[in-house]
Amino acid sequence: MTPSRGDLFDPACPTRKLLDRIGTKWTSMAVKVLADAAPAEVRFAELQRRMPGVSQKMLSVTLQSLTRDGLVARRVEPTVPPKVHYRLTELGCSLEVPLAALRRWAEEHMPAIDRANAAARD
Repeated sequence: MTPSRGDLFDPACPTRKLLDRIGTKWTSMAVKVLADAAPAEVRFAELQRRMPGVSQKMLSVTLQSLTRDGLVARRVEPTVPPKVHYRLTELGCSLEVPLAALRRWAEEHMPAIDRANAAARD
């Protein structure tokens, strides 16, 4: 029987892999862009434009992972070339709150982290 919750401290627990995937800067940015657009869909090129620094490959890999995990829904229009649209699922929307808190924490505490890093180099 599969437990209803993961155990981060169990080396075999898939929670560890999930945290690796949702803990990346690209996942956090993609979820933020899609959450800001919700309930509307966002096309791939628009996501890439709103995520400075992300390569096409990294965005594609990130969206594939989020889609596979059920956090993002993907819709393809059968045109030439195909138009691909993304939106957060209900599960994906539930991820925005904790990721927003983490982004806020990082933005607020970055000066202190920078000072600690500078002190460690001295």
